Amino acid sequence: MTNARPTTSHRRRHVARKPLAAGLGAVGVLAGAWYATATPTTTTTAAAPRLAAVTNTTVNLAARFPYLSAGYNNTREWTRTATAVAPNGTLRVAWPASDGVHVTPLTAAGKRSGADTVVKGAKEVGGLVAHNDGFALLTRVSDTNKWKETAAALIRYKNGTQAFRTKLTGTASHDTAPLLDGQLTWNGTKYGMYFVVHGAGGFADGHFGDKLSYVSAKGAKLTGGWSWGCSHNEGIALHAETTGAFTSLCFDDWRSGLFVSTGIGAPDNAPAVQREQCWAGYCGGTFAGRTGDLVKSSTGRYATAFASRGAASAAKNPDDASGRGWTVKPKTSTHQVAVAFLTNRNTPAGKPVYLTSAAGTENVNVRIAPYGKDRLLVSWESLKNAKCSAGTCTGTFTGTHLRLIDWNGALKTPDKVVQARISGDIATLKDGSLTWAYAPVTPSYASALTGASPTTTTLKVARLKP
Repeated sequence: MTNARPTTSHRRRHVARKPLAAGLGAVGVLAGAWYATATPTTTTTAAAPRLAAVTNTTVNLAARFPYLSAGYNNTREWTRTATAVAPNGTLRVAWPASDGVHVTPLTAAGKRSGADTVVKGAKEVGGLVAHNDGFALLTRVSDTNKWKETAAALIRYKNGTQAFRTKLTGTASHDTAPLLDGQLTWNGTKYGMYFVVHGAGGFADGHFGDKLSYVSAKGAKLTGGWSWGCSHNEGIALHAETTGAFTSLCFDDWRSGLFVSTGIGAPDNAPAVQREQCWAGYCGGTFAGRTGDLVKSSTGRYATAFASRGAASAAKNPDDASGRGWTVKPKTSTHQVAVAFLTNRNTPAGKPVYLTSAAGTENVNVRIAPYGKDRLLVSWESLKNAKCSAGTCTGTFTGTHLRLIDWNGALKTPDKVVQARISGDIATLKDGSLTWAYAPVTPSYASALTGASPTTTTLKVARLKP
């Protein structure tokens, strides 16, 4: 945990980002629709290996799913879904609705296998772990505090019945969770939960930071983690480890960039993966929900992908008496797709590799997942003719891109533009196939989200075989 006190002069509240709960009960259709008529095309060459086709299964929903959320500056973001695979190969998909978070059970083939479990009062999908007998969900629930905000909670269901509900914020710890932007991981023995917190008393009163908590298989809070780390945290990544601290990354707006926070919160000497201008909204979207992930290789290396504007220059801010603040001048006005590597859980491995470079194209919803034994799948959505203001961009949607790279960032296949969207967590099946759930609509990023989210009563469950 960092011992640095946050300073009021620097801190900015997340007032431009609406909590997800605000739009979940809405069923009205947004004027100026979230639909477009883009015609995806596939770019490949005869000599290059080809990605397999993405196959889809349709799942009917028991309630309406509002599939859009307003991000910073009301940018359009997919409402997060989470797909997780149990040890026996069955799937669970979590998605929010007006009556709580629904967790839909699926067969290994992606077909519905039973009725939803509805976690009443849950406000956000912050992460999902599938078990043979049920699931664990990181979410937000009602709470009593000075800000009248929700609390973070880990909720475990076994055989359709709630086994425990462990609150992770509260009066005793002087914190709340008005939004999570979180990650939930499981190493077979304990859960790790990394999420955004809002100070409600104590040294961090009124400020935003992050928290890493561990909970046992039976719901008991464990030692480790920290109560206050990156601040503000503009993005979170977490990977479970068999022993020791879980590997973690954070986007910190004060120190301006992507940092390794493993085991140490975010003190001044946290290793920098990449310097970025990271004011609220400038980092390319919240790291867990809209960009990135953290993937581990069989040799112990790590890879993460994110939307980046790079750094033309980076220097400590002379007006910040604490010595922690940095000023970064971005290299590009639009976000490009970057992949960064770590040699181990604590050490960045050189500079990030950039997969895109077109100056007038904005790239959003960047994700990474393991693909086969020695490759990585990187996905993103591209917007041409981008117009940017205050770190966020609008533009004409041109497709969802899939690209294979190796563990050095080298191209293994040309881009493939597909109909499927990736709007949440990706699960890896026993045979190495990737699967995820998404709303079956084509996006438009031409304007901000200024009304209620449209809804869908179906999800597509995609599968990509290596």
